[in-house]
Amino acid sequence: MKRRVAVTGLGIISPCGNQIDDFSLNLMAGKSGVRRISLANSNLLSVKIAAEVDFDPLDYFMKKQVSRLDRVNQFALAASSQAWKDSELSLDAKEKERAGVCVGSAMGGGNTIEDLYDQLFRHNADRVKPLTVPMIMNSASVSHISMAYGLTGPGLTLSSACASSANAIGEAGRQIRDGYVDVMLAGGAEAFLTYGGFRSWEALRVLAVEDPEDPSKSCKPFSINRTGIVMGEGAAMVVLEEMERAVRRGAPIYAELMGYGSTSDASHITRPSLEGQARAMVQALKDAGLLPEDIDYINAHGTATQWNDLLETQAIKKVFGDHACKIPVSSTKSMHGHTMGAAGAIEFIVSLLAIKNQAVPPTINLDRPDPECDLDYVPNMGRKGVTVNTVMSNAFAFGGSNAVLIAGKRKG
Repeated sequence: MKRRVAVTGLGIISPCGNQIDDFSLNLMAGKSGVRRISLANSNLLSVKIAAEVDFDPLDYFMKKQVSRLDRVNQFALAASSQAWKDSELSLDAKEKERAGVCVGSAMGGGNTIEDLYDQLFRHNADRVKPLTVPMIMNSASVSHISMAYGLTGPGLTLSSACASSANAIGEAGRQIRDGYVDVMLAGGAEAFLTYGGFRSWEALRVLAVEDPEDPSKSCKPFSINRTGIVMGEGAAMVVLEEMERAVRRGAPIYAELMGYGSTSDASHITRPSLEGQARAMVQALKDAGLLPEDIDYINAHGTATQWNDLLETQAIKKVFGDHACKIPVSSTKSMHGHTMGAAGAIEFIVSLLAIKNQAVPPTINLDRPDPECDLDYVPNMGRKGVTVNTVMSNAFAFGGSNAVLIAGKRKG
């Protein structure tokens, strides 16, 4: 018999707040984290907006630690610290053998890589930092988190572009459900707001045009005048725990991780597939033992690109049929931007907060809806006092990776 999985701790570092309460309040108020970027050489870029995190690493780490951690690792550790504290966990040495870490990241130590190339090719450096490789490697966050809490179970790193952290949470949940471990710290982190990062995304021609009146209005998911994604950064981590264990110790239980779907389009490196997205949603529903009409809220992938928003709308209709128009659906990327590998975890936490607060966050900047994106996208104002028992969170990625998570109020 499969074991049940509880979510017992949450942690967030985001453009909309670096604490869960602040994050929740800002999203419900429709407060955007999108603004002009602080990058030193942004004058050379055609796109000068992003959703940056207001983050001083010295608030979290000693100066010596900061020099050994890429920004992405700093985010991951800070979010993990919050989640661990929130869960009220205390593990002995034996229990730590059955506790692990799973983190998703698309780009890993991007700031360190950029600094490395800058030193080598612009300044002709003849040596680099001795710890450059440990700072660059995608698995660095997992290693640092494991060491911070002495977790000697599985240490897993997943990289599936913008589905990375949703996959990380789903796979971590399977580790618990199938009896390999009892506790997992899972989520994702991304920090790729670098000059090279912006140049790379510019070349793909998918970045949003800055709104001429207000930069914070530049990300317009499901709008007829949407122009593309706004890059973001951040981290989100959750503590997953075997349900009976969590209940036994009186843990704070936000929800039960009920379902997980994971598919590959196997069709195109950048263009999404309606079929792949729909299959992931169907898989997640089946895994959770739910019907489409059991879902009370969907946090959409909702990138504000032409193809994604249209195809995701069609995929939701395909899966949910007549019920699709009755479900509130929102894209909070309109506020925190597209945080790449961290997106799935950040938006999973958004979905959990919808259950906790019985409230649905809005899709802001939705003043001119696309007639072909005709679902209830909760335009501009959040909704309080609604019934939210079961939620779905979608994460779809370049390369055709699709990950869908379902969570619900604990029953029994």
